[in-house]
Amino acid sequence: MKYYYTYIVECSDGSFYTGMTNDLERRIDEHNNGNKIDSYTYDRRPVVLKWFEVFTNPSEAIRIEKQIKGWSRRKKIALIEENWDKLIEYSKNYTQFNNKI
Repeated sequence: MKYYYTYIVECSDGSFYTGMTNDLERRIDEHNNGNKIDSYTYDRRPVVLKWFEVFTNPSEAIRIEKQIKGWSRRKKIALIEENWDKLIEYSKNYTQFNNKI
């Protein structure tokens, strides 16, 4: 069975990068070796793997990658720390209340 990984790495500048791959070890090595000069992580090496999830369906791995990329920094930290209460709190949409004011 083939596996796919959605992952978050922390860059040397403290920022996060979220990606998806079918070979996690190789992909982290690529980030740290700087194979692509125009990539986000190139000038932010080294990177450290902070979180990953394994999938058997590549479409699901891509869907989760795109979802996480849209998250705030604090929500990503809650995921990395497995702080489910904070993750739920940071997921709430407060704009609905602001529209009533």
